[in-house]
Amino acid sequence: MDVKNRFGMGMMSILLGISLIGGGTYAYFSDNKVTDNTFASGTLDLSVNPDTLINVKNIKPGDSFLRDFKLVNNGSLDIGKVIIETDYEVIDAKGDNTEDFGEHISVEFLLNMDKHNQPIYKTTLAKLKDMTPDAIAKNITIPAIGEDGLPSGTSDRLVVKFQFVDNGEDQNQFQGDSLKLEWTFTAFQAETSNK
Repeated sequence: MDVKNRFGMGMMSILLGISLIGGGTYAYFSDNKVTDNTFASGTLDLSVNPDTLINVKNIKPGDSFLRDFKLVNNGSLDIGKVIIETDYEVIDAKGDNTEDFGEHISVEFLLNMDKHNQPIYKTTLAKLKDMTPDAIAKNITIPAIGEDGLPSGTSDRLVVKFQFVDNGEDQNQFQGDSLKLEWTFTAFQAETSNK
């Protein structure tokens, strides 16, 4: 036998040995199961009822108006806190305003009819507009809805009092004026622990 044939036979023997060893490693029982897994995110869905909290005409200094509204959590996740962003536009009928009409409209968050009956916070629309979200949460919404927030499927009924403040001075510049108020309620999910 020549070198070439011996080399070929040696290679064949090595390959046969490797295949027997390799084949031997799969000579045991095995089983497997594929799991079906899903990640479905929850929803935050805050609604305010009614959509229009106040719509009054012909007001004069000293007039006040009580309004109640519901914050409703229609989502599948708990709401931890709610922020109220205030914006308004003053329509100056005569163009003679030297002051902001929003400084003369007080807003008092009186109580949460579902949790307690204590006054919560009083300010003017002008100051409320300039408040930071954290200050609003600390002073108004956390005391209003509580530290636990608004769990899924629940609601809280809040009462607010608006007043055209009579400051005892000449307020003629506001005759015929109007103020269009926009409140934006933003809900943030409650903190949860990893399970």
